[in-house]
Amino acid sequence: MRTTPISDELLKIKNKILQDAIDYGLDFYEVIFEVCDYDTINILAAQGGFPARYPHWRFGMDYDQLSKGYSYGMQKIYEMVINTDPCYAYLLKANHLVDQKIVMAHVYGHADFFKNNAWFKGTDRKMMDVMANHGTKIRRYMELYGQESVETFIDYVLSLENLIDPSNLFETQEVKRGRDKIEQEFIKESESDPLDDERSRALKSFMKNKKKSPEGEESQEAKDKIRDQQNEKFPKHPARDIMEFLLHHAPLKEGQADIMAILREEAYYFLPQRMSKIMNEGWASYWHSRIMTERVLGPNEIIDFADHHAGVMQMSKKQINPYKIGIELYRDIEFRWNTGRFGKDYNECNNLRDKDNWNTNLMKGKEKIFEVRSTHNDIGFIDEFFTQEFCERQQLFTYKYNPRSGKYEIDNRDFLAIKQKLLSQLTNFGQPVIVIEDANYANRGELLLRHSHFGVDLDLSYAADTLRNIYKIWRRPVNIVTRYEEKEVLFHFDGKEMKPLH
Repeated sequence: MRTTPISDELLKIKNKILQDAIDYGLDFYEVIFEVCDYDTINILAAQGGFPARYPHWRFGMDYDQLSKGYSYGMQKIYEMVINTDPCYAYLLKANHLVDQKIVMAHVYGHADFFKNNAWFKGTDRKMMDVMANHGTKIRRYMELYGQESVETFIDYVLSLENLIDPSNLFETQEVKRGRDKIEQEFIKESESDPLDDERSRALKSFMKNKKKSPEGEESQEAKDKIRDQQNEKFPKHPARDIMEFLLHHAPLKEGQADIMAILREEAYYFLPQRMSKIMNEGWASYWHSRIMTERVLGPNEIIDFADHHAGVMQMSKKQINPYKIGIELYRDIEFRWNTGRFGKDYNECNNLRDKDNWNTNLMKGKEKIFEVRSTHNDIGFIDEFFTQEFCERQQLFTYKYNPRSGKYEIDNRDFLAIKQKLLSQLTNFGQPVIVIEDANYANRGELLLRHSHFGVDLDLSYAADTLRNIYKIWRRPVNIVTRYEEKEVLFHFDGKEMKPLH
């Protein structure tokens, strides 16, 4: 990678902003800034910010899209910061000096969030080395088994990287322990049964009792025991972490379990960033705004800052802007806790004039926003602090595309509808929640998945592709129960096509 450490004027600016961030109470691991050209930052962005990753076509595809976006003036990456200790941040060499200042202040906000937010507590802070080691291991598997076969298996697994369980983030090093266990275990041969661990015990018990029978037939006790074990539900509880379930129970060839464990560990590393996009970007934007306007900007830089900051905060008709929603919510929380606009007395006040002028001079705003940045993710952030007063002050409404006019038009101004739409987009990132309900469906070793319907319908085209990939790993038919046209429907994938069963 063509990166260089910052020096001269940039180093002086960095030291000044570092001290400003500390003075404001931000707490972070050491931040190492490096400067690179746009081609290098595109490579880094395509690889999730890490210089060394395993080889895969999707990184090349992402790089191509980023490069074309920059060439055609459609997008520009100003910075990139990585959740590690030390925390690495990359500055674009072509940035104007004002942009470099904004970026540095923004990075310190991110670094504080990474270190202190509860959802990031379990992440591996040495992931720079871990990612490089993962790349080395997967390259070795490619040398052993062929690049095409390994890359094809990676394709199957990557299609499942969203089918993991966010609650595992609070299991101390649970994901890493799973990786370590896989490295030490004997990997099952390709012919092994995915239900071997559960059913072989019953078979062995059956054979043992059969041998003990003087007539050469199994005893009634043995019959009852094998029947009970066969009827026992597996898994006992629905498994939301589908990657983990397949990792331990699918008939994986040698090396495949290790590759799946690697990809699962990386999926969990990136999960907190996906769960806190609004909060994280809002927090970084809040602090770059304060540091720049109160400490860093010179008189001749104010116009440039205002122009660039406004560009970042611009709202879109097609999707929410996490920078804008995040920064404004933090500001609103700070204002409310400074003036005491929360709690029973305030909420039960029916006098609009009193409510508009409410101010107890509580001055707990800064304390509250630091508390919130430590405890919440995006769903909790929106659910608790996205109030009707905030929605009305920000003049928020939802857009909808009108095919007749060919334009996006205002669809709804109702607060509850707007909030519900935001929450539905954030719940599981707007993607369906899928669990494994039965791994021996109809006593045929088939998988039965269930779509937990929380307002997000199943896209049948994507579902068919995902079931195909699960079938490639499980090697038996896969079924899924979902709601389709207001009815519960069971779809069956037999390795060739997905079709409903009646």
